[in-house]
Amino acid sequence: MRLRNLFVVLASLMALMSCKSEYEMLLNSNDADAKYEAAFRYFNEKKYSRAASLFESLSVLTNGTERDDTVRYYWGLSNYRFKDYYTAETNFDQFITSYPRSPFASEATFLRLDCLYRQTLRYELDQTPTYKAINEISAYILDYPETDRMQECRDMLVELNNRLDQKAYESAKLYYKMEDYLASRIAFKNVLKDDAENIFREDILYYIAMSSYKYAHESVPSKQKERYLSFVDDYLNFVGELPESRYRKELDVVYQRAQKALGRHGVTDVDEEMSERDFAKERRKLLKEAKKAETSEK
Repeated sequence: MRLRNLFVVLASLMALMSCKSEYEMLLNSNDADAKYEAAFRYFNEKKYSRAASLFESLSVLTNGTERDDTVRYYWGLSNYRFKDYYTAETNFDQFITSYPRSPFASEATFLRLDCLYRQTLRYELDQTPTYKAINEISAYILDYPETDRMQECRDMLVELNNRLDQKAYESAKLYYKMEDYLASRIAFKNVLKDDAENIFREDILYYIAMSSYKYAHESVPSKQKERYLSFVDDYLNFVGELPESRYRKELDVVYQRAQKALGRHGVTDVDEEMSERDFAKERRKLLKEAKKAETSEK
């Protein structure tokens, strides 16, 4: 039994060595036909790493021949199937430049975009690859409006743009977590200034209002009046846009606290009955008084 098992192991090793020897011989061979046939055999057997190496080696022999575009396309496709997206993207990019009229050009163009998409990083990391992928995919959609890959491209764009939205939102939120409420309010406002349709818009508007309130609450008494009025502005903007928000009850409570604080500073209660025009007029008056008071203090 042991001899039989040993024989099986030795036979397997010999077969493996023979296979490796054949591959290495083909890799170093100048026989284009044999190498071409073997490269496709490995590709069809899903041995993509070996196929890619053979196609790469074969490209030297087929350069300038009718086979060259096929060899270069499958070189890239082998790397793509092997999930070496960086190399595959380079392959496809060079292929498209060299053979823009090839029957494989359309597919190679899309696969290059897919490589760029797959090279992007999670939102916490550098988003330079994300911006590049978005630009290239957007250009592809404009250049190929009839492509049957349109939905896939749109799905990729949605995911990549959502990632950028989350990056911007989380970056601004860091200031809030660090309790730097002035910087937090400015950062969140800048997020919406850059992209009003950010998928975290509701959360951003909430944090703008809360940053205003906490900044006012922690301010010295002489600065609180103006800063609580800024919170009231942010609160009214929030409830005007999102009256049914999950944050509404919390902000209503904070709004009542701000009203009480404004009352202590000699400001008439700002209630929900006041029209927007009256409130804006009253606010301008109060801000003007606050500036005069600050000037006299100096």
